[in-house]
Amino acid sequence: MSSLEYGVYPGFGEQARDNLSYSQAVRLGDRIEISGQGGWDPLAPHPEFNKSIQEETSQAFKNVETALQTVGGKGWSQVYRVNSYHAEITPEMTAAMTENFRKYMPDHKPIWTETGSHQLGAPGMRVEIEVMAYDPEGASEATK
Repeated sequence: MSSLEYGVYPGFGEQARDNLSYSQAVRLGDRIEISGQGGWDPLAPHPEFNKSIQEETSQAFKNVETALQTVGGKGWSQVYRVNSYHAEITPEMTAAMTENFRKYMPDHKPIWTETGSHQLGAPGMRVEIEVMAYDPEGASEATK
C-alpha cells in the first residue's frame, strides 16, 4: 500500500494545518483528494471573502488548483469528481460554477454533486469545493 502524502499551500493552508490540525490535500498513490476550498485569499491571515458570488467562486476554483498542486497534481485537468457546498443554491451560483467548469475543464466533464448547506466552514462563506483527482504520472514520480 502506498503511503499518504499530505500538502498545504502557503498562507491559509499553513495556518489551517497549524491551528486547526488539517491539511489541504492528500495523495494516496495515483489518487488526490482535497479538503473543501473556499473563495478566500490564500495569503490572508484569516478567511476573507470576495464581494460577488462570481469572484468568490472563481477564487475557490483557484484554491482547488493550488491545493492539488501541493501534492504534485497538475490541477483541474485531472479532476474526475466535484462536490460543491453552497450557502444558497441560486441560478447565479450555478452559473458561476458552470462558467468555472468550462474554464478549468474544457476537455472533460467530471461528475458533480451540488449541495445546499445553511452554514459552511467559515462565517460569510458561500461556496466550498472539494474534489478527487486521478494522477498516475505523478504517482510514478512520487515513488522514484
